[in-house]
Amino acid sequence: MACIVILGAGIGGVPMAYEMKETVGKDHDVTVISDTPTFHFVPSNPWIPPGWRKPEDLKIELAPVMKKKGITFIQKAAVKIDPVNNQIQLSDDSTVTYDFLVIATGPRLAFDEIPGLGPDGYTSSVCHVDHATSAAEDFDKFLTDPGPIVVGAVQGASCYGPAYEYLMVLETELRKRKIRDKVPMTFVTSEPYIGHLGLGGVGDTKGLLESALRDKTIKWITNAKVDKIEPGLMFVTEVDDAGKDKQKHELPFKHSMMLPAFTGVDAVRHVEAEGLVNPRGFVLVDEYQRNQTFKNIYSVGVCIAIPPIEKTPLPVGAPKTGYMIESMVTATAHNIAEELAGKEPTHKATWNALCLADFGDTGVAFLAMPQIPPRNTTWSSKGKWVHLAKIGFEKYFMRKIRKGISEPYYEKLMLKLLGVSRIKGE
Repeated sequence: MACIVILGAGIGGVPMAYEMKETVGKDHDVTVISDTPTFHFVPSNPWIPPGWRKPEDLKIELAPVMKKKGITFIQKAAVKIDPVNNQIQLSDDSTVTYDFLVIATGPRLAFDEIPGLGPDGYTSSVCHVDHATSAAEDFDKFLTDPGPIVVGAVQGASCYGPAYEYLMVLETELRKRKIRDKVPMTFVTSEPYIGHLGLGGVGDTKGLLESALRDKTIKWITNAKVDKIEPGLMFVTEVDDAGKDKQKHELPFKHSMMLPAFTGVDAVRHVEAEGLVNPRGFVLVDEYQRNQTFKNIYSVGVCIAIPPIEKTPLPVGAPKTGYMIESMVTATAHNIAEELAGKEPTHKATWNALCLADFGDTGVAFLAMPQIPPRNTTWSSKGKWVHLAKIGFEKYFMRKIRKGISEPYYEKLMLKLLGVSRIKGE
């Protein structure tokens, strides 16, 4: 009987545990290690500051579900991975030994790389439910004395969709409160153009997003490097196409949310053995989601290493989106099962991306197959239906988490009819 350990309990880790257990059954042990007792539905975090969701609406207690599914749940922080000895050191100095390890930790939020950035500085964040809760408190104060808002993503970021969503959700809320006329809004991003998204654009995301910002009289600065942030003031350098300084900006704000760059989490990025992670601490994987140095270690989600899709004037990372992560999960579960049967892994994730970006009362959807170009299919669309679909998806995904299901048969069938699948060749 093998011990399969999943490190992390987020968008990648929890479905990974469910699908892994469903695949190997009672023949092998599946253990989840997480520093939090709850699953958080991160895509809905932008709805917390305007009061459209409460933090508890987006949390699910994991221990009861894991117990029902026959999965061991350890709520402790991992301090260090020892891939040579197949062990994980935990915060209470205990260790967990594994036969197979799936790293699904998500990222470390690198607020420290820019002075004044983040919840401990002068800007808000929606990367974590607790950060979104603090952002809600700041937004409540803002409403008593409204003024300029600055939203965006700093250089090196690899997740741009939530910045656009937060910007437009706040814009919608301000219109509802009839104070939009008191609030100049500016979008600041390291992307070379609006709608790049770290993906070189998908379909007409450039046109759709630029049109949306113009329609709402929102200014933007692209190729923007955030130098530092002081109370109520952001210092930004706009660069040209060669990456050379073009113009300095000093942007006053009463409320700001800026997405940071990511690194691997400390327990992973500080591993002493070579070959597990890249210089930023992201896990190196092959086409089977497996590390080539330590072949009993797999990884899924935001914590894996993916190179930028193209050269840009400022560092712009490639995002790892929801369905793309789910495809990694399915491939990994099947590949570990194959190894347990004495075979070599054969399953490759499609890395298809199906994304819904909510804009408060409308939205933008895009499909990229695969997410990383060149692509077989690209499509994007805008409309109120996207806002409604995002609400429906939230309810649906959280129901899957509560039920302990990764991919219901009807989901697989419906997406297959659309030509979307998790595994190459299916």
